[in-house]
Amino acid sequence: MKMTGKSRENGSKNSIRGICGRFCQKIVKGLCLILYYGIARHLPASGTPWSLGAQQIRGFLCKGIFRSCGKRVNIEHGAFFASGADIEIGEDSGIGLDCRVNGPLQIGRDVMMAPDVMIFTQNHETSRLDIPMRLQTAPKRPVVIGDDVWIGARVIILPGVRVGNGAILAAGAVVTRDVPDYAIIGGNPARVIKMRNGEVPT
Repeated sequence: MKMTGKSRENGSKNSIRGICGRFCQKIVKGLCLILYYGIARHLPASGTPWSLGAQQIRGFLCKGIFRSCGKRVNIEHGAFFASGADIEIGEDSGIGLDCRVNGPLQIGRDVMMAPDVMIFTQNHETSRLDIPMRLQTAPKRPVVIGDDVWIGARVIILPGVRVGNGAILAAGAVVTRDVPDYAIIGGNPARVIKMRNGEVPT
């Protein structure tokens, strides 16, 4: 089937529109990143009487930065997330004060995150002795956090971990492996302390 002159013209227009749309998206994202790291990240914490809409400003900018961003998110003062391109965050969830997170990262709904949490998705290899460890970069491994999770202060989550729904991660826990639904974990390395749903930990 031959393309008519008109269909070729329409195809070219759609292609140009697609390129322009992607270019505009990159500009908007770049501006949001500049405004976030230049201004919004340094605005007061949400709970202070003088926050003056800081929570709403950070949330608005993150809608233009993250891959997806739900309603009523709370991105706190000092939060760092690099480019934010591979981050998804659900409704009523937050990234806490001075937290440092990296993508690919998926955060579910109703997730509470206390201050100074660190989430890593990439590490260094150590197996080769002929090159420095700084040059042995491992592939990225996504972190997935379920719904209704409470992450305590200064928790560290390492690459590839999946945190189940309803889990509680106690302050200072170093999470090296998957967390079951409704588990309460703590320690370094973190282990299951008890289950919120009454099940016996395995």
